[in-house]
Amino acid sequence: MESKYFILDRETPVTDLGGGVIRQILGFNDQLMTVKVMFTRGAIGTMHAHVHSQTSYCASGKFEFRVGVESQTLLPGDGVYIPPGVIHGVICLEDGILVDSFNPVRQDFL
Repeated sequence: MESKYFILDRETPVTDLGGGVIRQILGFNDQLMTVKVMFTRGAIGTMHAHVHSQTSYCASGKFEFRVGVESQTLLPGDGVYIPPGVIHGVICLEDGILVDSFNPVRQDFL
């Protein structure tokens, strides 16, 4: 299973996760997935861990990101790497967008 080649924002459905968090899948195959996650100020990406390797890119806004016991404020242009099994979460300090990439695909998002 894989996504189509071109994923246009205006044609791609979003999933409202509640609490000011909206997810939009930007492309995937069995080994890779890219997801845009839109947050409103004060929204929380609850602490969790998963078997996937993850990178996150701050496209806009301001986020307090926690990975393991470390935390860092991310601004536009910043990124973070999260190894498999490491607990992590985020608090949105200013409306913004994170672009997440996962390996392998997050089947639970499909």
